[in-house]
Amino acid sequence: MYYQRNRTYTTKTKTYTKAPPDNLLVVVVAFIVVFGIMAVFSASAPKAIGLGENPLSFTIKQLIWLIAGAFGAWFFSKFDYRKLKNFAGMLALFVLVSLALVKFSPLGVTVNEAKRWLVIGPLQFQPSEMAKPALVLYFATLFSKDCRIIDSKKYPFYFIFAGMLLLIYMQPNLSMIILLLMTSLAMYYVAGGSAKIIAGAFGLGALAVATTIRGYQLQRIKVWWNPFSDALGAGYNIIQSMVAFSSGGFFGVGFGNSKQKLSWLPEGHTDFIFAIIGEEFGFLGCFFLVCLFGVFLHRGFVIAKKCPDMFGKLLAVGITFSICFQAFTNMSVASSFVPATGIPLPFVSYGGSSLFVSLCMIGVLINISKKRVQRIVHYVQ
Repeated sequence: MYYQRNRTYTTKTKTYTKAPPDNLLVVVVAFIVVFGIMAVFSASAPKAIGLGENPLSFTIKQLIWLIAGAFGAWFFSKFDYRKLKNFAGMLALFVLVSLALVKFSPLGVTVNEAKRWLVIGPLQFQPSEMAKPALVLYFATLFSKDCRIIDSKKYPFYFIFAGMLLLIYMQPNLSMIILLLMTSLAMYYVAGGSAKIIAGAFGLGALAVATTIRGYQLQRIKVWWNPFSDALGAGYNIIQSMVAFSSGGFFGVGFGNSKQKLSWLPEGHTDFIFAIIGEEFGFLGCFFLVCLFGVFLHRGFVIAKKCPDMFGKLLAVGITFSICFQAFTNMSVASSFVPATGIPLPFVSYGGSSLFVSLCMIGVLINISKKRVQRIVHYVQ
C-alpha cells in the first residue's frame, strides 16, 4: 500500500519481459573456446606428426565440432527453453539406448581400455556426454513443480537414470557418474530439497563407491598419495603433469614450446591439457583460465537467480554446475589435488562430443538469461 496526499494506491500487476542476453557470459565462453583451440593445436601437433598426419588434423576436427556446436548454441539461444520440457523423456531414452548400443553392439569402440564411444559411419561420439543435458533437463522438469522424492509419477525416470548410471559404470566411467550425481544433488537442493536427504545420499554414494571400486581405480588413489611408488605405471601421468607445471613457472615457456607434449605426457591434448597450458603459459595462464570459469560460474548463478520460473532456475543451475564442476575436477586432477580420472576440460580439451554438448548447453543458458522480471506497477485510486 502506498500513501501520498491522502490517497491509497494498490500494486496490481507484475509482468515479465525479455532482455538482451548475458553478454559477459558470451564473452567469457568465447575466450575459453579460443583459448581451447590454441591449446589443442599446440598439444596435439606432435601427436599428429607421430601418427603421420597433418599437424593440424586434430585442430581441424575440433574446429568442425566447434562450428556444429556454435550452430547448436545459436539454435537453443533462440528456442524457448520452456518448450524443452516436451523433449525431456525422449532425450533420456535416446541417451539410454545409445549407452546400451555402446555396451552391447559392435558400434561401441574401446579406446584406452574404456568402451565409451559410439561409431556410426563417419560420426564418433560419447553418449555419456549426452547424459549431462539429459539429466539436467529431466531433473528440472521433475522438480520444477515440487521436490518430493517419493512420487509415483517420478519413478519411471528414476529407473531410466539408474540404467544410465549402470551402463556408464560398465564402460567404466566413474568420473561421469560422480558428475551426474553431484549435479542432481545440486539441482535438488536448489529446488528446496531436504539437507538430510542430501547428506544421506552422500553417505550412500560413498558407500557405493567403496564397495564397487575396481582394482585399477583403487590403485590410482594409492598412487595419488605417492606417485613415485609406481613412477612408470599408474603414477606416470601425475609425475609428468607436475613436471610440466614446474617447467612453466610463473610466466611459462611460451606458446608451442612445451616439451612434455612431445612424448612424456601422452594425454596432453585431452585429460591433461591443463598441464600443457601450465607449462606454456605458466601460473598466469592457469590463473586466467580459472578466473574465466569463475566468472562463468558467477554469471550462471546470477542468471538462475533472475529467472522468473523454477524450471528455468533449475536448468541454469544444472548447466552451470555440471560444466564448472567438470572443469574444476579436470584442473584438480592435472594439479594432483584429487586422484587421476579421465574427464575432459570443457571447451578446452580435444573431444568433439564434449565441445558440442557444452556449447548447446550454453545456448540454453543464454536463452534463459533473456528472461527477466520487470515489475510494472499500476496504481488504482
